[in-house]
Amino acid sequence: MNLVLMGLPGAGKGTQAEKIVEKYGIPHISTGDMFRAAIKEGTALGLKAKSYMDRGDLVPDEVTIGIVRERLSKDDCQKGFLLDGFPRTVAQAEALENILAELNRSIDYVINIDVDKDILMERLTGRRICKDCGATYHLVFNPPAQSGVCDKCGGELYQRADDNEETVANRLEVNLKQTKPLLDFYQEKGYLRNINGQQEIDKVFEDISELLGGLQ
Repeated sequence: MNLVLMGLPGAGKGTQAEKIVEKYGIPHISTGDMFRAAIKEGTALGLKAKSYMDRGDLVPDEVTIGIVRERLSKDDCQKGFLLDGFPRTVAQAEALENILAELNRSIDYVINIDVDKDILMERLTGRRICKDCGATYHLVFNPPAQSGVCDKCGGELYQRADDNEETVANRLEVNLKQTKPLLDFYQEKGYLRNINGQQEIDKVFEDISELLGGLQ
């Protein structure tokens, strides 16, 4: 099964990716992991990517696409893969189609974990962290016994600067703008499957498993 996983920050993509990989035994391929592996292996493209990353620049499409091509050609991808964080643009999606055509493969599904923006705001702004021991809480889903105080060590809880409403709203807006053309592209191709991410974690996975059941 050849899958692309999509979802806005806070949609639960990481959790579902773990469950898919565990159940179906396909590699979870994220852009960051691919770059790190290519750099570690010292491939020409890996070294090229590193030179951009060391300067704090974005890695250009042709390098990213080359690294994706290298990764998808490896033996562990023969039974399938779960791509996460790539493609990010329609140009990258078109390049992925070409790579897969060269490998005599095609995408089975693009799974989009769909969650309402207001719920994402609640999920992302509710996180609190202990200043002393680093324990993580959530005001709605995992609140401390006493407001503002860590259950484990009694330390003070704080909200990270990038978890405040303004920053989160901006992050979601940027992501929405970026993913909309991609979702439209995959909708047109007939690959897109929206999964309701507002349910319990296990129910979300149940829905994904039901979708993937036909591919085995």
